[in-house]
Order: sequence, then structure tokens, then C-alpha cells
Amino acid sequence: MRTTFLLLTAVFSLMLAAATAPNMDELRHARDRQDRAALDRMIALYEQNAKSASTPDANYRLALAYSSAAEVAIEQRDKHKAEQYAESGMEAAQKAVNASPNNAEYHRILGQLCGQVIPANPLFGALKYGQCARDEISKAIELNSKSAMAYVSRGVGNYYLPAQFGGGVELALKDFDKAIALNPKLVDAYLWKGVALRKANRNAEAHAALEKAVQLDPGRVWAKQQLDKTPPH
Repeated sequence: MRTTFLLLTAVFSLMLAAATAPNMDELRHARDRQDRAALDRMIALYEQNAKSASTPDANYRLALAYSSAAEVAIEQRDKHKAEQYAESGMEAAQKAVNASPNNAEYHRILGQLCGQVIPANPLFGALKYGQCARDEISKAIELNSKSAMAYVSRGVGNYYLPAQFGGGVELALKDFDKAIALNPKLVDAYLWKGVALRKANRNAEAHAALEKAVQLDPGRVWAKQQLDKTPPH
């Protein structure tokens, strides 16, 4: 009887944790709005869910929440906070990878988190986390060569990774173009392509790419900000 009661309690706890955790659409919308307060609340809920459920998917969702918060912090030029978010998310991502090593998306999010540390300190970050970012995203692509987001993640890593460590804008642009070829409606690919093109002083092309990003997702604040600061010619 006691065993049955404990089992039912455990099942109920798992169901409750899953029910209270925000869904992926909520997470994406909070990122699009650059709502860090909402993202912090979601991280807390995903932390609770990961502790209760302790499944690869629960850890992946927690890692994704941390990565989304790091992304917004980078957009808002708060690179040290981005570093904190990214480093905090790595443990959850690593747990997901360890539990399910053939899941391409789990490797991608771990690699993305490693890459999100680098902007705070490009030289030290590249030395400490550059190999992790490259290896994990390469593994994601090896496991799923059709993952457009894996190419975006690799492109962002190349964008921030200094050329002396094997990165650079031109490599990033190739990755963003590959992502667009795989998924012509992927907002992140057009957004980052525009940012990279502007850095390469190709403003007209950058403006067109950013216009496409805003057209695909009018609620993405950072896309609008990047479009507003990019000359059309």
C-alpha cells in the first residue's frame, strides 16, 4: 500500500511539474519581446520541472530557456549576464546529451550555449569554450544534416569567434545561407545573415535580409532594431 501511494505521488508530481512548465511558444514569445523578467520566471519553472522529472527533454527545455535568456542579454549588450545564463544552462544541456547522445538537437543547444559565452570575453571565451561550441554543433550536423537551426548556431558561433580561432563573417554567412536553403522561413537565419552582412559593409543586402526577418516575425524586437539601424543602400 505504501509503495503504491509513493508511486502515485511521484506520478502526480511529474504531471504537476509538466503542467506548470511554460510551453515552447511562450518561451519564444518572451525572447522575441526581449522580456528578461518573463524568461527568468520561466527558467525557475523549468528548473523545478527538471528536478522533478529528471528526463532528457526536461533538461533540454531548461537549457533552451537559459540559451534564450542569454540570447536576449547579448541583444541588449549585457554580455556578462549572457555569459552567466549560458554557463548556467550548460549543465542541463550536458545532462540531456549524456542521457540521449544521438539526439542532434541536444548537441546543438549545448554547442550554442558554449558559443554564447564567447561574446563576453572573445579571447578567453574562445580558448575555454570554442572547442565545445564547434564539436557539439558539428556533432548535431553529423546526426541531422537537415537541421537548419544547427547551421544558424554554427553561423552565430563563427560570427563571434575571432578569425585566428577559425571563425569570421564569411564562414558565418555560408552557414546562414545553408540554413535558409534548408528552411526558407527560418527567421533566425535571415536575422543573423543581415547582422553579418552589415558587419561586412554590405548594407543593401543586410537591409533586405533584415526586412525578410521582420516580415516573417513582426514581433521580434531585435530584428526591428537591427533593421532600423541598417542603411538601405
